[in-house]
Amino acid sequence: MEVVLYSDDINLIQKWENAIEQSCQICYDFKELENIRNSIIILNYTSFEGDVKSSLQRFNDRGNRVLIFHNNPNLKTAKELLKVGAKGYGNVIIKDYFIVSAIETIKDGMVWLHSEFTTMLIDDATTKKNNTTSLNLDVLSKREKEVVYLLKDGISYKEIAEQLSITPRTIKAHAHSIYNKLNVKDRLSLVLLFN
Repeated sequence: MEVVLYSDDINLIQKWENAIEQSCQICYDFKELENIRNSIIILNYTSFEGDVKSSLQRFNDRGNRVLIFHNNPNLKTAKELLKVGAKGYGNVIIKDYFIVSAIETIKDGMVWLHSEFTTMLIDDATTKKNNTTSLNLDVLSKREKEVVYLLKDGISYKEIAEQLSITPRTIKAHAHSIYNKLNVKDRLSLVLLFN
């Protein structure tokens, strides 16, 4: 996938371009993004013109995956953007190696968040009551139900394996099966289902 950069701040574009060790396309007008297809679009939150939700929908409809950086990142905005189709979210002053990591993660079809936001989302989800009424956990086996609750609580595969007296490899297999049955791609998406 090609990487496309857009920002209302030329310094950010230069920073991102220097961090990415591959050629990328730079857009200088937000309307140019309407012509982009099947690419990873990186932009800063303040550069959106109009409604963020509808812009993300249009980008996603064209097979794009959008990574958004924000001057003042926060958990509420992270949740809102992920729910409307963003594939990544982080701080504009992020280190270069995180930008590369984000691109690789998004290329692999997963969601990327800086680790501090992943931790916040998991902490936020575990402090709320389990709202399983909107989830159909009946599709899961008894063992998968045990695993799903431990996964959503942020426990590592190794710790889950120790608690259930099975191997971490078996936990990974259960996790993969759970993700498929609940139609999510990763643990973060699973945690968001419980919110």
